[in-house]
Amino acid sequence: MSKRALISVTDKSGVVEFARELNNLGYEVISTGNTFKTLKENGIDAITIDEVTKFPEMLDGRVKTLNPYIHGGILYKRDDKSHVDTVNEYKIGSIDLVVVNLYDFEGTLKSGKAHEIMIENIDIGGPSMIRSAAKNYKDVSVIVDIADYDMIIEKLKTNTLTLEDRKNLAYKAFSTTARYDSLISTYFAGEVGDNYPDILNLTFQKEQTLRYGENPHQNGILYSQPNAKNPILNYEQLNGKELSFNNLNDLHGCLEVMREFKDSKEVVSVAIKHTNPCGVGLGKDTFEAYSKCYEADKVSIFGGIVGITSTVDEETAKMMSEIFLEIVVAYDYTQEALEILKKKKNLRVLKLAKIEKSLQPYDMKYIDGKLLVQDKNNSLVEKCEVVTKVRPSEEQLKDMEFGMKVVKNMKSNAIAIVKDGKTLALGCGQTSRIWALKNALENNKDKDFKGSVLASDAFFPFSDCIELAHEYKIEAVVQPGGSINDKDSIEACDKSEMSMVVTGIRHFKH
Repeated sequence: MSKRALISVTDKSGVVEFARELNNLGYEVISTGNTFKTLKENGIDAITIDEVTKFPEMLDGRVKTLNPYIHGGILYKRDDKSHVDTVNEYKIGSIDLVVVNLYDFEGTLKSGKAHEIMIENIDIGGPSMIRSAAKNYKDVSVIVDIADYDMIIEKLKTNTLTLEDRKNLAYKAFSTTARYDSLISTYFAGEVGDNYPDILNLTFQKEQTLRYGENPHQNGILYSQPNAKNPILNYEQLNGKELSFNNLNDLHGCLEVMREFKDSKEVVSVAIKHTNPCGVGLGKDTFEAYSKCYEADKVSIFGGIVGITSTVDEETAKMMSEIFLEIVVAYDYTQEALEILKKKKNLRVLKLAKIEKSLQPYDMKYIDGKLLVQDKNNSLVEKCEVVTKVRPSEEQLKDMEFGMKVVKNMKSNAIAIVKDGKTLALGCGQTSRIWALKNALENNKDKDFKGSVLASDAFFPFSDCIELAHEYKIEAVVQPGGSINDKDSIEACDKSEMSMVVTGIRHFKH
């Protein structure tokens, strides 16, 4: 008896050539609906599914392969006499090869179709056949990936398709149906408004194998989430080496800060080192913004990432080329600027899609078998309450907003000292808030802090930070408030004729 292959595919790329090769190898091809039509139009010898099931496709195609003549032919164990006797008794023919790709639920989801259309793009028969064939991989080969067509034909021609091959095909098959079901589950979670379901189904697709991880002895892989909305890592690489694990992590940190200023009429330039800002500048144009960013910390920017929410011009590109940078990311580049930057063959030059509001529901941290999940920190302030006798000026209020946007994206404990839309000193990642402030100030002793604003990601437990800030002539403070010792810090401000604003929102970032 000739072997039989069941082919039912939504994506028909390469299926005609594949089926023709199966015909040449002596396979009888069973097919469904539009797949059958495509095969017959191209001269492929095939029979319809209802010739096997003895039932027509029904319910608008919802039922066509859910039948014992199909699943019995796939699932019976060829080395089990009782199974063989059963299929012989009911005249169920063997199905030895199952070729299925599924209704395009993912594409329909991305195109934002109505709920009724989404429902009709949930494949039922396809996943069932895939799972049946994958379960019985010892006897049946299941193909879900068009890229495997040529390999399968070559192995069938040479009779070299092994049990291990079929096990690998089964692994890919179950991964495919799991991913498919995860997309559907996530869609329904959104439909019913369950933001934190009891079962959190997440699916990621391998996008790239990286050269290594954080360190050369670690492997690194980049996976992408197919149903992510407004992903921030959306860019075109125009020059330079492949991005590394650390590059991508730092780039994400850079873009997160840039996103804080996506609605600003001014241009922002951000320098990032080890995911932390080391310089941020606001300007009326690209050159002014980058100049402020560079001057904020001429040391730490070396080997860092620079992002700009505008087009890089020739003047800015010349200034950038004077130092070593890992990445430059911007909305666009003039031709002259691009020619200058491309002279550094290893400099990664990225053209960024416009930064949109974050629509990702979660911020996640994987901790060795557990997953911490929280809302994304999309808020900046809850209130703007002046708690001191001295009120901040309009310029200081503007710098307070700027400073909070910066410090919100720094590792805690974090301090940002800013003035005129430029960071003067940044202190981050300390186990004590006073140490964060001391690091910021002592590493920038050459700067004039008179009239500047100090932004803190969390409250001051003591008045020591205020007292030190006054020594450096800092005149205004913005912080969340909420300490039992808030009164001490407020009194210290009043004593030094400093202004203080509390925002009501803490911005720890670990």
